[in-house]
Amino acid sequence: MTDFNLIQLDVRDGIAVLTLNRPEKRNAISDDMRTELITALERVTADRAIRALVLTGAGKGFCAGGDVAGMQRRMDAPPGEVGFNGWTRQQRVHHSVGLLHNMPKPTIAAVNGGANGLGADMAMACDFVIASDAASFTWSYIHRGLIPDGGGMYFLPRRTGLPAAKELIFSGRKVDAAEAQKLGIADRLSSPETLIGDALTWAAELSHGSPTALALGKSILNQTFELTADQVFGQGSQAQGICYTSAEHRESVLAFLAKTAAAKG
Repeated sequence: MTDFNLIQLDVRDGIAVLTLNRPEKRNAISDDMRTELITALERVTADRAIRALVLTGAGKGFCAGGDVAGMQRRMDAPPGEVGFNGWTRQQRVHHSVGLLHNMPKPTIAAVNGGANGLGADMAMACDFVIASDAASFTWSYIHRGLIPDGGGMYFLPRRTGLPAAKELIFSGRKVDAAEAQKLGIADRLSSPETLIGDALTWAAELSHGSPTALALGKSILNQTFELTADQVFGQGSQAQGICYTSAEHRESVLAFLAKTAAAKG
């Protein structure tokens, strides 16, 4: 899985490590990089041998957000094309973030340095965030006259609560790793030296169970705040019916029954 230029994708014992790889630009997301990212996320999603994903950045930064060169090209476009070009770009941004958010397996952002703008949004799109002591987060869109467009307005309030999310988005201020954990932005802290190892260990712990149950459970949990209790129960009933038919459930029950019979014998 190495046929990429602007990202790296490696699989270690069933865990995919996706590394944003423009360290000279602090891993800012260009259009070409986004195309590679989408391809990689689709590949990881489809590969049933991969049980979980760790997302990180090369060099000192996690992701500096959108590439400023792309912003320049948008401003230089003919006035009558700016709006539609922007809309088209947004579809690609949302597709990439949606692939990350909806991936039917556990995802962990291993934030090794600055996660700014879209980079912070991408970290929030993961199920879990582990941050090194060198990590920082900032929703800096306000400094460019923009609003968070990578899911930050959806993900951030669900981690910090609405008032804290508004304060971070309105001010665009930087949050260090310790404050990030306090606010709920980061779930765990690590040292720069052990960050990836800690993320891989955590990913293995999260993904050792039934892939069917993990995928179905995540799909419902991702919607919990938008659904009523009855809707969650309804979706849960349907998902459980599928789980009843899975090979993992059958093997688990048969193994338990065999162990019980042996103990009685």
